[in-house]
Amino acid sequence: MPDIAQNLALLRNELPGHVRLVAVSKNHPPERIMEAYRAGQRIFGENRVQELVAKQEVLPADIEWHLIGHLQTNKVRFIVPFVSMIHSVDSYRLLLEISKEAVQHNRIVDCLLQMHIAREETKFGLDRTGLSALLESVRRDPPPGIRIRGLMGMASLTEDLGQVRTEFQVIHSFFRELQAGFFSGSDCFNELSTGMSGDYTVAVQEGSTLVRIGTRIFGHR
Repeated sequence: MPDIAQNLALLRNELPGHVRLVAVSKNHPPERIMEAYRAGQRIFGENRVQELVAKQEVLPADIEWHLIGHLQTNKVRFIVPFVSMIHSVDSYRLLLEISKEAVQHNRIVDCLLQMHIAREETKFGLDRTGLSALLESVRRDPPPGIRIRGLMGMASLTEDLGQVRTEFQVIHSFFRELQAGFFSGSDCFNELSTGMSGDYTVAVQEGSTLVRIGTRIFGHR
């Protein structure tokens, strides 16, 4: 059984101070999450809405929950009352649904726009054209109750770290371009969520501010 506290300590020593660790707890029971919690971890990421809701109901209230998996519009209402950040906004329609629910709950929900940077066609996310179109819709009619904090991307599942680095460089370049352009003057657009257990060191070198790590903390499930 992995030593969760030791794994977290090793990761914290590796990560620069400006990079936050999202402990990906999908498929792991609340008891294992509590081991990480007792070791000081407060940010946890879940892929599936049903699992996230079930865990949120039984775990400490000061946990900062991040939804990092694909989100369907008909499930938004279940997480908006408590979620801290949604990493996977990939359409203006989804953004509007989050906005509607956030207003109903008198909340401001932090969102990241997911870009498709991998070679695999199965991964979700916006291409550059789609992201630009979404932002133009936001410019014309800004949805209340949301705060666009940055971008998220998943690199290709490959052992070729050169390819992974290139993909992270692409999203970082566009992130900086948006900071200087569409979001100039805003202090809120400052998060880049890239990097998982197999490639987080490359992601950090290429500008990541949020790394989503599960296996290196909890082991395989």
